[in-house]
Amino acid sequence: MSAIETAEQLRSLYAPPKERAVKKQMPRLDRHCRNFLALARFAVLSTCDAEGNMDASPRGGEAGFVKVIDDNTVIIPDWRGNNRIDTYSNIVASGRIGAIFLVPGVDEALRINGAASLRNDEALTSLCEVNGTVPKLVVHIAVKEAYLHCAKAIMRAQLWQPDARVERRTLPTMNEMLRDQIGQTEPAEAQEAMVARHKTELYLNT
Repeated sequence: MSAIETAEQLRSLYAPPKERAVKKQMPRLDRHCRNFLALARFAVLSTCDAEGNMDASPRGGEAGFVKVIDDNTVIIPDWRGNNRIDTYSNIVASGRIGAIFLVPGVDEALRINGAASLRNDEALTSLCEVNGTVPKLVVHIAVKEAYLHCAKAIMRAQLWQPDARVERRTLPTMNEMLRDQIGQTEPAEAQEAMVARHKTELYLNT
């Protein structure tokens, strides 16, 4: 057997999940999930369009940038990006989302799946204010499933270990890579200049 094409073929390769792995999935956020989200600084949002085409997009901020409204509701602010709005277009099309949240230094992760919508009412955007600026909109997640994910993946990656860090100069600068990919001819922006520019734009909403 090479191609795995049925659920039966797939299940035959694995032992049944342990009881704890099944029971840990909850239809709401408990105090441990809420505490985790209060410390989270990074998230990946997975969405799909009406045809099922997938996209995953990173989000980040200071601890607490993800706001828990209640045990079934989370909001994530929109800050300046590349204006492709792939995630938001998908949410409009399908209303579905899966998200994973990370806390620096913690090997476990939190996974949330649910219904998503985009909201720009002041009552919600004002909760995400940073330095006097509020986001254009927030991603509103109605939690359907929440569970803590075990540490194995991050332990394998040694994600938080200092000796696993890669020197930025190991890769070309972002602008050098983009220049090669899209055929730009103007000189590439230096990495230091790009980082300095980004720091002035982190919490803009334009």
